[in-house]
Amino acid sequence: MELGLVGLGKMGGNMRERIRRAGHTVVGYDRNADLADVHSLEELVGKLPGPRVVWVMVPAGEPTQSTIDELAELLEPGDVVVDGGNSRWTDDERHAQELAAKGIGFVDCGVSGGVWGLENGYALMYGGDAEHVARVRPVFDALKPEGDLGAVHAGKVGAGHFAKMVHNGIEYAMMQAYAEGWELLEKVDSVENVREVFRSWQEGTVIRSWLLDLAVNALDEDEHLERLRGYAQDSGEGRWTVEAAIDNAVPLPAITASLFARFASRQEDSPQMKMIAALRNQFGGHAVEKKP
Repeated sequence: MELGLVGLGKMGGNMRERIRRAGHTVVGYDRNADLADVHSLEELVGKLPGPRVVWVMVPAGEPTQSTIDELAELLEPGDVVVDGGNSRWTDDERHAQELAAKGIGFVDCGVSGGVWGLENGYALMYGGDAEHVARVRPVFDALKPEGDLGAVHAGKVGAGHFAKMVHNGIEYAMMQAYAEGWELLEKVDSVENVREVFRSWQEGTVIRSWLLDLAVNALDEDEHLERLRGYAQDSGEGRWTVEAAIDNAVPLPAITASLFARFASRQEDSPQMKMIAALRNQFGGHAVEKKP
């Protein structure tokens, strides 16, 4: 199939390459002309035969809203827009309504895989009407990991981003647990090789995981994380997860505490947050703050 892809940053650029490797045609647009195949959204839409599918991969909030607003004026009835960024699920419901008024379909898709997705595939969680999802299915099949798992039609519009939001909340708590354990091991005199303790956990333990593997990668690069500042940002999805828990009266003590720990990292140089920052850099290529 032929696909329009808007946003060719760390995730979008690799997604374009993976889709092309599967034999599909991708027309990509980015504000950075060095990355783009076309110079405007209008040109992108003009190069796609109808009915079109345009995948939006830009930051949540105003960038996504303005992109969808412009596409709504360029696309035609029967076309489909996919939001693959980290939008809030409540925004998805509004976008679907706005596009439906013009006869344009909408699918929201949570995407996980970070900088490793090009080779390993991306975990996909999508929401929307079955007919619109079916139109995008060849792209989902190209992006997902090999095998039967790694992609799910989670439900109605908004379900994909809601599922990805919860995924990221769980990710917050898992990273926090590894970080707390690492700091405690570093603190005591009796444990002389913390990095190798972490490495030993990679086989045969109930806490082995890809995040643990990435923690070992980070420690191989900087054994005591001395080159990092103990400061970790949050993408917003952790906050949304906690807010949704409050709205639905669901207790999330571990996820909530991990979010608050990131807030604490901005007040002092936290050893735990060095590990969080290192893990975010490992799996997503997120920037880290170096000590002066």
